[in-house]
Amino acid sequence: MITIALPKGRLGDKVYNLFAKIGYDCSEIYNDNRKLVFENTENGVRYLLVKPSDVAVYVYHGAADLGIAGKDILDESGLSLYELLDLKLGRCDMCVASHNDYKEDLSRPIRVATKFPNIAKKHYMSFNREIEIIKLNGSIEIAPLVGLSDVIVDIVETGTTLKENNLKVIERFLPISARLIANRASYTFKKDEIDRLCDNLQTVLEEK
Repeated sequence: MITIALPKGRLGDKVYNLFAKIGYDCSEIYNDNRKLVFENTENGVRYLLVKPSDVAVYVYHGAADLGIAGKDILDESGLSLYELLDLKLGRCDMCVASHNDYKEDLSRPIRVATKFPNIAKKHYMSFNREIEIIKLNGSIEIAPLVGLSDVIVDIVETGTTLKENNLKVIERFLPISARLIANRASYTFKKDEIDRLCDNLQTVLEEK
């Protein structure tokens, strides 16, 4: 049996529909209840519905063989996982942004407000720029407007929120989308089945 960690919400629904198309359906998942674990022994699949930011953790520790997580979550976690397939869902970009008249002062470290400190550090280390991280959990756009930070590093989809707050994208540096990930041990012991699943998913994605 393959255990798959799905992110709760609209993305999880879209991904489940992809799995159902290749024979990994579980009709119980459509029932209106509070269950978080769904199993179809006939199809050989078990689904876990978990918080999107926790998918990689379930897969890393082997509670799930496979999972679907955003590239942002994978890079921020730093967990050792196999990234098998780009599902091309939930596309957006990790960006550096600031207020419209921002000019960088190269004589001092740049202050970066972000929910993604590891991604931000890795990005600025790639060109040896010294930074000061200011970790925030929400309302990131406010930080440069009130002088808390020089820039923000955050996910940008349409850019509408930035424009409404007089901010602009300075740099897009990491494409984000949903990825199919695998536990390393699971991939070793269930390689044939997982590879077949990936091939079938790829076929469905190419048909869209």
